[in-house]
Amino acid sequence: MPIQAPGKRYCKRLQKSRVFGEGAHAKKVTYADLLITPLVDTFVIIVLFLIANFSATGEVLNMDKNIQLPEASHVEQVKLAPVVMVSNEQVIFDGQVIGRVEDLTREDYLNIPTLEEKLRDNRRKVEDLHSMVKDSENGFNGEVNIQGNKDVQFKIIKRVMFSCATAGFQNINFAVLNKGGEGGGPPTPGAPGAAGPAVPATAKP
Repeated sequence: MPIQAPGKRYCKRLQKSRVFGEGAHAKKVTYADLLITPLVDTFVIIVLFLIANFSATGEVLNMDKNIQLPEASHVEQVKLAPVVMVSNEQVIFDGQVIGRVEDLTREDYLNIPTLEEKLRDNRRKVEDLHSMVKDSENGFNGEVNIQGNKDVQFKIIKRVMFSCATAGFQNINFAVLNKGGEGGGPPTPGAPGAAGPAVPATAKP
């Protein structure tokens, strides 16, 4: 039988208790549950907020081989915005084909209903995202980039512009190739506007 120090002792039932067991040396529960779901939601909101506010002047346009951009001198640097791609064959927005140019040419509508619906959904997502993070200053700015082939019919471009304006995208920019001038500086050897490759930019309609 082990030797015990004299003093106050608890009965066998209380010795098994978490509070009274082994007197003042009883072990207390120190672990706590971590709520993962709110933590994940917080990180998702932060990531979406950073993506929505990301601004760059680099490769923000996907240069499609089927789209030959027109050239312009009075240009601005490319800003990140929704892109509507118009080739000689089809109209694309957010990686989805909106319609064939051949079919859109036969229609007499002023807008393109499918494109307008997609643009409204994009606007709603941006507004909801900024509303969640309570960022009213850097919210929806109505900017959209139209990346159209230089040989596409003006009727299609007009319908695309009308759809953008109707959906709330009033700040319309056209993707062009910078050949020097205002906003791009005079052409120099090896720079945009010289014999080297041109740099994508945007121009107001």
